[in-house]
Amino acid sequence: MTVSTNTISYEVRDHRAYITLDRPDRLNAITAEMGREIAAAVAAANADDGVRVIIVQGAGRAFSAGYDLKLYAEQGEDVQPEVWDPIKDFRMMKANTDNFFTLWRSAKPTIAKVRGYAVAGGSDIALSCDLVVMAEDARIGYMPARIWGCPTTAMWVYRLGAERAKRMLLTGDTITGTQAREWGLVIDVVPEAELDDAVEKLAERMAGVPINQLIMQKMMINQAYDNMGLQTTQNLAVLFDGVTRHSPEGRWFVDFAQEHGFAAAVRWRDQGRFIPDGGGPVPTAADVADLTGPKE
Repeated sequence: MTVSTNTISYEVRDHRAYITLDRPDRLNAITAEMGREIAAAVAAANADDGVRVIIVQGAGRAFSAGYDLKLYAEQGEDVQPEVWDPIKDFRMMKANTDNFFTLWRSAKPTIAKVRGYAVAGGSDIALSCDLVVMAEDARIGYMPARIWGCPTTAMWVYRLGAERAKRMLLTGDTITGTQAREWGLVIDVVPEAELDDAVEKLAERMAGVPINQLIMQKMMINQAYDNMGLQTTQNLAVLFDGVTRHSPEGRWFVDFAQEHGFAAAVRWRDQGRFIPDGGGPVPTAADVADLTGPKE
C-alpha cells in the first residue's frame, strides 16, 4: 500500500511503514501541513497490526532542511504584528511540536534515515525518532539557534547532555554524521551508498521481535525521559521559540529576509555574521553582496 499526500508519501511493506517527507524541490522544507500529515501517518502505522517498525526518510538529496523560510520569513506567513499574541503563537508551534513528537510517542519504534541535511526543524523531526542512522557526510544541527528559533522538541539536551547541547545551540553549528555518532547523537553512520541497506538491516532485526515486546521496551525507556521533565522542558522551549521569532533580533531577521530574500538571510546567519543585540538597521544590498555559500 502506498499513499501520497501534499507533503509526504506513506508505504507499508515487510512489516515496515515508510514515511517519506516529499517536497524534494524545497529540500523537504517543513510546513504546518507536513507536521499534520506526519502525525496522521504515524497514527495509521500504529493502527496497522502488520506494521512493527516505522522508517522516516526524505525524498531526494536531503532529509529536511527545516521550516520553509520562503513562507515563514520571506513572505511572513504566521509572523504576527509588532504587538504579538504569545498564546496564539504557542498553540501554533505546540501543534507542530506535538505532530513531530508522535514519532517519539508512537507505540511502535521509529527510525530516521538521514542523508544530506537534517537541520533546523528537520533535526527536530529526526531527533523525535527513537533511532537515527546517518550518512557519513550528512549534516545535522540547529542553525536558527543563532537567531529566529529555539528547538521546540528539546531533544538536543536529552540526547547529548548539557555541555554538548550547549556547544551546538550556542553556536548554531552543524556536524557530520561521523561526529554525530562519536558524540552519541545518532546510533550509526555509514557511507551514503550504504545507508538504505543499513537501515533495512536494522529494521529487519527489530521487526522480528513481537510487537508487545517492542512496545513495552520503548514505553519503559520513554518513561525515564518523562520522569526527567521532558514535557515541561518542551513547553518552555516552545514558548522561547516564539520569543526568539518576535524579539527585536527576530524582527531584524524577518526584515532582512523580506528585503533580500530568505536565502541571503540564511547565509548571513549561518556564516556567523554579527547579529546586533536589539536588532538594528537591515543590511543594504552592498552589505550582502559578498555573501557566499549555498542558496538554501
